[in-house]
Amino acid sequence: MIGYAFMGAAHSHAWRTAPRFFDLPLAPRMTALAGRDPERVAAAAGKLGWDSSETDWRRLVERDDIDLIDICVPGNLHAEIAIAALEAGKHVLCEKPLANSVEEAEQMTAAAEAAKAKGVYAMCGFSYRRTPALSLAKQLVDSGALGPIRHVRAQYLQDWLTDENAPLTWRLDKTKSGSGSLGDIGAHIIDAAQWVAGSSITGVSAIMETFVKERPVGGDFVGLGGVGGADGPKGPVTVDDAAMFTARFAGTAENPGGAVGVFEATRFALGRKNAMRVELNGAKASLAFDFEDMNSLWFYDAADGPNSGFRKIQATEPEHPYTGNWWPVGHGLGYEHAFTHQVVDLVGAIANGEQPTPSFADALRVQRVLAAVEASAEDESRWTTV
Repeated sequence: MIGYAFMGAAHSHAWRTAPRFFDLPLAPRMTALAGRDPERVAAAAGKLGWDSSETDWRRLVERDDIDLIDICVPGNLHAEIAIAALEAGKHVLCEKPLANSVEEAEQMTAAAEAAKAKGVYAMCGFSYRRTPALSLAKQLVDSGALGPIRHVRAQYLQDWLTDENAPLTWRLDKTKSGSGSLGDIGAHIIDAAQWVAGSSITGVSAIMETFVKERPVGGDFVGLGGVGGADGPKGPVTVDDAAMFTARFAGTAENPGGAVGVFEATRFALGRKNAMRVELNGAKASLAFDFEDMNSLWFYDAADGPNSGFRKIQATEPEHPYTGNWWPVGHGLGYEHAFTHQVVDLVGAIANGEQPTPSFADALRVQRVLAAVEASAEDESRWTTV
């Protein structure tokens, strides 16, 4: 694995946990962790459960005792690492968004397709797909329970940047992150919406805004943000704080015009900590999911009549996705479990010689939506084809 901060810790927990709760066809060994600072990466390797550490990611690609590279670093490094790993015959798990540009994502997808022909696989880490309640939503849509989809509504609301003196982290530097709320959290709802609806976004009209133009370059870094030095030097914020867009989805046989969608991603929604929400309205039924109540799925069936309403499905039954390997009914899961399920699905696909999902091609489709949103916002919200 390359990188050991927020995502590195989440992925490490997943690699440790997956074989202890699921019967995997292959046994993952946490061989080596890479980071730039020798003391910090060695300490992280010991804490997170890795056998050894390296200070150059290229050594991981070169080592014969490593079969898979897990990429948990900022987006500006994804393409170089993933392509090198795939060309060296290593399977790849890469965090989202896939890259910082469509061009890089296309290069990564081409490398993944070439590697696939040799039995080497790549997957992008859109972990919310593995939340049991959202996976159940996908099953309901695929079963036809909603009928033709008419509306797709998606939000990702956080508030960790509302303090104007929060420090200037790498997530606020476009050269490293590619974009702000759009790529960081907007990518998640774009992927989730397209995946659950079973249809791709074909066009968008967007606006983006940066509310705080400068932030302290130093301070105490805690979690995603921290507390900056209000009286110290400041640097420019070069990414968006909020992104909103309307969208149209590809038509289907049942709905030739395609569903319409509304999307919002912001890190300035005071009081909202991790409200990743998806709602679909179909011709026969609706469903709604909110990650702040992640073990629940809300479902409304029009056939129940005018005196009915949304009913809450507690997605903790053994027959619900993934949950049978965990706790008794009603004992909810948490954020970290989606990463464990991601490992389970990835290892299973590799063992079976199958393409794991989401593939790099799936992630490229998300990248193209991100690019269209930026292009529209820069062009007075003009309708922009994906």
